[in-house]
Amino acid sequence: MVEGGEDPKFISRRMIISASEDIGLANPNALLMANHCFQAVQAVGWPEARLILAQCTIYLANSPKGNASYIAINTAQQVVKETGNLGVPLPLRNAPTKLMKELGYGKGYKYSHDFPGNFVQQEFMPEEISSLGFFNAGSHPKEKEVEENINRLWGTKYTKK
Repeated sequence: MVEGGEDPKFISRRMIISASEDIGLANPNALLMANHCFQAVQAVGWPEARLILAQCTIYLANSPKGNASYIAINTAQQVVKETGNLGVPLPLRNAPTKLMKELGYGKGYKYSHDFPGNFVQQEFMPEEISSLGFFNAGSHPKEKEVEENINRLWGTKYTKK
């Protein structure tokens, strides 16, 4: 690509996208590597940047691949398109005024750090879509690990049906 005249910064930006879209949670370090590659290419410039691009290319090419995050965000965005602008659950709303407090803004909010493991089951989704799950692990063990953690915390609430 470089020999064809492509800007090294463009190439490194594409690596960031690939790390997120094609590798994702199968290797979360890929995004860190690609982002650092982009920063280093900008800082070092050509011709030394070719070494940075080569190293990152080899790392990304050899990384396990997974697109569960990509599918999840696409699914979530489709739900938003279909359901429109749904209201934020009242417990999550800030209540800076007396009227807002009277309307129940912030009432029943649970501060996760007040609970064991800094986690408490609390609904963050609008009621109309509160039962939907968006993440569905692919076959990679790291994605499965994420899915197992979701199920450990939430039971089957967010298991795709």
